[in-house]
Amino acid sequence: MSQPELGAFIQMHLEEKDIEVVLSGGAAVSFYTRNAYTSFDIDLINAAFAARKSIYEVMKSLGFEEHGRHFLHSDTEFLVEFPAGPLAVGSEPVKEVHRYPLETGTLKIISPTDSVKDRLLGYFHWGDLQSLEQAVLVARDQAVDFNELERWALAEDLAEPYRSILKEFNSTDAG
Repeated sequence: MSQPELGAFIQMHLEEKDIEVVLSGGAAVSFYTRNAYTSFDIDLINAAFAARKSIYEVMKSLGFEEHGRHFLHSDTEFLVEFPAGPLAVGSEPVKEVHRYPLETGTLKIISPTDSVKDRLLGYFHWGDLQSLEQAVLVARDQAVDFNELERWALAEDLAEPYRSILKEFNSTDAG
Protein backbone atom coordinates (compact mmCIF):
# COMPACT_ATOMS: atom_id res chain seq x y z
CA MET A 1 0.00 0.00 0.00
CA SER A 2 1.06 3.55 -0.60
CA GLN A 3 1.35 5.90 2.35
CA PRO A 4 -2.09 7.50 1.76
CA GLU A 5 -3.70 4.09 1.21
CA LEU A 6 -2.23 2.80 4.47
CA GLY A 7 -3.39 5.92 6.30
CA ALA A 8 -6.93 5.51 4.96
CA PHE A 9 -6.88 1.78 5.79
CA ILE A 10 -5.90 2.47 9.40
CA GLN A 11 -8.42 5.33 9.68
CA MET A 12 -11.21 3.05 8.44
CA HIS A 13 -10.42 0.37 11.05
CA LEU A 14 -10.15 2.94 13.84
CA GLU A 15 -13.46 4.54 12.80
CA GLU A 16 -15.15 1.15 13.24
CA LYS A 17 -14.26 1.57 16.95
CA ASP A 18 -15.36 5.24 17.00
CA ILE A 19 -11.76 6.49 17.02
CA GLU A 20 -11.24 9.59 14.89
CA VAL A 21 -7.77 10.36 13.56
CA VAL A 22 -6.66 12.85 10.89
CA LEU A 23 -3.50 12.75 8.79
CA SER A 24 -1.07 15.61 9.39
CA GLY A 25 2.66 16.31 9.40
CA GLY A 26 5.12 15.14 6.79
CA ALA A 27 2.74 12.55 5.36
CA ALA A 28 0.27 15.35 4.54
CA VAL A 29 3.11 17.17 2.76
CA SER A 30 3.97 13.99 0.83
CA PHE A 31 0.33 13.59 -0.21
CA TYR A 32 -0.15 17.21 -1.28
CA THR A 33 3.16 17.36 -3.19
CA ARG A 34 2.74 13.97 -4.90
CA ASN A 35 5.89 12.83 -3.07
CA ALA A 36 8.08 15.78 -4.08
CA TYR A 37 8.80 15.56 -0.37
CA THR A 38 8.95 12.03 0.99
CA SER A 39 8.04 11.14 4.55
CA PHE A 40 8.29 7.67 6.03
CA ASP A 41 6.01 8.30 8.96
CA ILE A 42 2.27 8.61 9.18
CA ASP A 43 1.10 11.06 11.83
CA LEU A 44 -2.54 10.41 12.62
CA ILE A 45 -3.69 13.05 15.08
CA ASN A 46 -5.88 11.55 17.79
CA ALA A 47 -8.61 14.14 17.22
CA ALA A 48 -11.16 12.72 19.66
CA PHE A 49 -8.69 11.92 22.46
CA ALA A 50 -9.23 8.16 22.26
CA ALA A 51 -7.48 6.06 24.87
CA ARG A 52 -4.07 4.82 23.72
CA LYS A 53 -5.14 1.31 24.73
CA SER A 54 -8.05 1.44 22.27
CA ILE A 55 -5.74 2.52 19.46
CA TYR A 56 -3.24 -0.17 20.46
CA GLU A 57 -5.91 -2.89 20.25
CA VAL A 58 -6.93 -1.88 16.72
CA MET A 59 -3.33 -1.57 15.54
CA LYS A 60 -2.47 -4.97 17.05
CA SER A 61 -5.45 -6.53 15.24
CA LEU A 62 -3.98 -5.15 11.99
CA GLY A 63 -0.61 -6.78 12.69
CA PHE A 64 1.24 -3.72 13.96
CA GLU A 65 3.63 -3.85 16.90
CA GLU A 66 4.15 -0.95 19.25
CA HIS A 67 7.72 0.33 19.62
CA GLY A 68 7.83 3.37 21.86
CA ARG A 69 5.51 5.95 20.40
CA HIS A 70 5.43 4.30 16.94
CA PHE A 71 3.66 1.32 15.43
CA LEU A 72 5.55 -0.87 12.97
CA HIS A 73 4.44 -3.61 10.60
CA SER A 74 6.77 -5.98 8.77
CA ASP A 75 4.92 -5.41 5.47
CA THR A 76 5.54 -1.66 5.31
CA GLU A 77 8.40 0.78 5.68
CA PHE A 78 6.12 3.43 7.19
CA LEU A 79 6.09 4.25 10.90
CA VAL A 80 2.67 5.12 12.30
CA GLU A 81 2.31 7.55 15.18
CA PHE A 82 -0.74 8.95 16.97
CA PRO A 83 0.12 12.39 18.37
CA ALA A 84 -2.38 13.53 20.97
CA GLY A 85 -5.00 16.07 20.00
CA PRO A 86 -6.40 18.54 19.82
CA LEU A 87 -6.44 18.74 16.04
CA ALA A 88 -4.88 22.20 15.91
CA VAL A 89 -2.20 24.26 14.24
CA GLY A 90 -0.62 26.41 16.91
CA SER A 91 -3.33 27.65 19.22
CA GLU A 92 -6.14 27.37 16.66
CA PRO A 93 -8.24 24.34 15.76
CA VAL A 94 -7.79 22.99 12.25
CA LYS A 95 -10.32 24.73 10.03
CA GLU A 96 -10.96 22.00 7.45
CA VAL A 97 -10.51 18.28 7.15
CA HIS A 98 -10.43 17.09 3.55
CA ARG A 99 -11.59 13.63 2.53
CA TYR A 100 -10.18 11.66 -0.37
CA PRO A 101 -11.76 8.32 -1.31
CA LEU A 102 -9.11 5.66 -1.94
CA GLU A 103 -9.39 1.94 -2.58
CA THR A 104 -8.52 1.22 1.07
CA GLY A 105 -10.92 3.73 2.65
CA THR A 106 -11.40 7.48 2.86
CA LEU A 107 -8.30 9.44 3.77
CA LYS A 108 -9.03 12.25 6.24
CA ILE A 109 -6.30 14.89 6.07
CA ILE A 110 -5.78 18.48 7.15
CA SER A 111 -6.28 21.03 4.35
CA PRO A 112 -3.37 22.29 2.26
CA THR A 113 -3.61 25.66 4.02
CA ASP A 114 -3.43 24.01 7.45
CA SER A 115 -0.57 21.83 6.23
CA VAL A 116 1.36 24.98 5.31
CA LYS A 117 0.60 26.42 8.77
CA ASP A 118 1.84 23.21 10.38
CA ARG A 119 5.11 23.34 8.47
CA LEU A 120 5.57 27.06 9.12
CA LEU A 121 5.33 26.44 12.86
CA GLY A 122 8.32 24.10 12.58
CA TYR A 123 10.25 26.81 10.79
CA PHE A 124 9.23 29.69 13.06
CA HIS A 125 9.73 27.85 16.35
CA TRP A 126 12.78 25.69 15.61
CA GLY A 127 14.35 27.36 12.59
CA ASP A 128 13.84 24.15 10.60
CA LEU A 129 14.57 25.13 6.99
CA GLN A 130 13.22 21.79 5.74
CA SER A 131 9.82 22.73 7.23
CA LEU A 132 9.86 26.01 5.30
CA GLU A 133 10.76 24.15 2.10
CA GLN A 134 7.87 21.74 2.70
CA ALA A 135 5.43 24.63 3.22
CA VAL A 136 6.56 26.14 -0.08
CA LEU A 137 6.19 22.79 -1.88
CA VAL A 138 2.60 22.43 -0.66
CA ALA A 139 1.77 26.01 -1.68
CA ARG A 140 3.29 25.42 -5.12
CA ASP A 141 1.20 22.29 -5.78
CA GLN A 142 -2.09 23.11 -4.01
CA ALA A 143 -4.57 25.94 -3.64
CA VAL A 144 -3.56 27.67 -0.40
CA ASP A 145 -5.45 30.57 1.16
CA PHE A 146 -2.76 33.22 1.73
CA ASN A 147 -5.27 35.59 3.35
CA GLU A 148 -5.98 32.87 5.92
CA LEU A 149 -2.24 32.29 6.41
CA GLU A 150 -1.73 35.99 7.11
CA ARG A 151 -4.70 36.12 9.51
CA TRP A 152 -3.39 33.03 11.33
CA ALA A 153 0.16 34.40 11.55
CA LEU A 154 -1.18 37.59 13.12
CA ALA A 155 -3.29 35.62 15.63
CA GLU A 156 -0.26 33.45 16.52
CA ASP A 157 1.91 36.58 17.00
CA LEU A 158 4.01 35.50 14.00
CA ALA A 159 3.09 38.29 11.59
CA GLU A 160 6.62 39.68 11.29
CA PRO A 161 8.33 36.31 10.74
CA TYR A 162 5.56 35.39 8.26
CA ARG A 163 6.07 38.60 6.25
CA SER A 164 9.81 37.94 6.18
CA ILE A 165 9.36 34.60 4.35
CA LEU A 166 6.63 35.60 1.87
CA LYS A 167 9.26 36.01 -0.87
CA GLU A 168 9.85 32.23 -0.59
CA PHE A 169 6.26 31.62 -1.69
CA ASN A 170 6.32 34.29 -4.39
CA SER A 171 9.38 32.75 -6.01
CA THR A 172 7.50 29.49 -6.61
CA ASP A 173 4.50 30.99 -8.39
CA ALA A 174 2.40 29.72 -5.45
CA GLY A 175 -1.17 30.75 -4.74
